[in-house]
Amino acid sequence: MSQAELISACLKNDKTAKKQLFETFYGKLSYISLRYSKNAAQAEQVLLSGFAEVFSKLPQFKSQNTITFDEFIRNEFIIFTINYLKSIRNEYYVASTVKAVEYKETSYDLFLDSKFIDLRNVKQDTLLQSLQALVPSQRLIFNLHVIDNYSLSQASELLDTSEQSIKSNLEKARFNLQKTIERNLKLSNDEQPV
Repeated sequence: MSQAELISACLKNDKTAKKQLFETFYGKLSYISLRYSKNAAQAEQVLLSGFAEVFSKLPQFKSQNTITFDEFIRNEFIIFTINYLKSIRNEYYVASTVKAVEYKETSYDLFLDSKFIDLRNVKQDTLLQSLQALVPSQRLIFNLHVIDNYSLSQASELLDTSEQSIKSNLEKARFNLQKTIERNLKLSNDEQPV
């Protein structure tokens, strides 16, 4: 079934087409939900609810062919995930006690600064576990800006907050992620036999 046929069949509520769409995007969207969520249980809730939301948005893709279908699915899923996590008020508004340090020219990209751990050598599980340990506001902005390449202004709009708050949370996320990765690497190295 071609992509156009798949979309048309999904719009006609064809269960086989919906299953195929689910299976096609399950891996990608599952990993996105794991990155944005605090644990696997929350990620599963986000994933299942997010798929339902993506299915409901399919008519919008048919009317606007400005991006690829993969990009459309990914963007809609990320927006749903952000809104879902923001709706959990008792989690989202947890404040961090780490203060961001002001620098004149701060790079908000953890992967570009050579004084940080080389993340190419960090196992994906360690990185995921470290991301999940961040407070929700920091985890959201780090995922949006650093991993999913949203600009600070786009992230600010999605999260309904000022760019200054975004920058502050991003700086805190960088610091906390670095420390958590260091701790997780130390734990994994201590557990391995010599």
